[in-house]
Amino acid sequence: MGGLEGLSVVLPVLNERDNLEPLHARLTEALEPLGRPYEVVYVDDGSTDGSWDVLKRLAAKDAHARLVRLRRNFGQTPALTAGFVHSRHPIVVTLDADLQNDPRDIPRLVAALGDSYDVVSGWRRHRSDPWLTRLLPSHVANYLIRKLSGVPLHDFGCTLKAYRREVIQDVSLYGEMHRFLPVLAAWVGGRVSELEVTHHPRTRGTSKYGLTRTYKVLVDLITLKFISGFSTRPNYVFGGFGLANLALGFLAFDVVAYRVLVLRHYEATPLVFVMMLLLITGTLSLFIGFLAEIVIRGFYDTQRKPTYYVRETAGPDEEP
Repeated sequence: MGGLEGLSVVLPVLNERDNLEPLHARLTEALEPLGRPYEVVYVDDGSTDGSWDVLKRLAAKDAHARLVRLRRNFGQTPALTAGFVHSRHPIVVTLDADLQNDPRDIPRLVAALGDSYDVVSGWRRHRSDPWLTRLLPSHVANYLIRKLSGVPLHDFGCTLKAYRREVIQDVSLYGEMHRFLPVLAAWVGGRVSELEVTHHPRTRGTSKYGLTRTYKVLVDLITLKFISGFSTRPNYVFGGFGLANLALGFLAFDVVAYRVLVLRHYEATPLVFVMMLLLITGTLSLFIGFLAEIVIRGFYDTQRKPTYYVRETAGPDEEP
């Protein structure tokens, strides 16, 4: 029992006062039988309904509860990041504080993590949410993320996930990228799996999700795809676009020259303006690509940011 890895459970909290006491009781029931060191890290993301007072009462009664209070509402991604930073154990589990995720699934996720995976993502196969406002947008978003990222998960939006700390430390979270954590982990070499989990209907409080998040998911997905494919080689995008514009511009120049020099057509034509636009756009795109390459190289050199991630090494260490 003493050799079991410790477990940190991270929960972002936003106006969930009525859910916190029953949630903590269910977490204790699920985590105590594991026989491993654990902590429950609550991150109050600017709650205004008295959630912080409830959390302080829970922490006073249970030494396993640790509290982090943000100065204002920053959003779920910053709240999760704060929880990761303030957690201490090698295995990290995240879930929502609205009682829709079931704490009894945590032991199953940790067991599935084992030695074979770095991330085990929950799959709410049978969700208890409205179809039009929650399920339909979720299915569309999950399909797009799955196709564009190449990570074959069914439910990227489920907060209930288990991670190995070393993989989380290798990814950078910002904006609203928390839903893409399995994708980010896979892109740094993490081994990702999926497990069906229970999903309950919300009985207290109000949902923080809605249709307005759908467009944010699509924008973040485009951003993520660009960053993943071209963050270290931006000139492949800008340079390619610039060369294509230059090629079309010179083609338009040939047509204009043929009209003037061979056909003797001197009347004004919109093709001249198209030619100038293409040539200018192509030239500027090439220069932007070169500048982006300089910025990226300077960033990697000054920050010593790795371009690879090591899973493990074997054999005797040798001095260089």
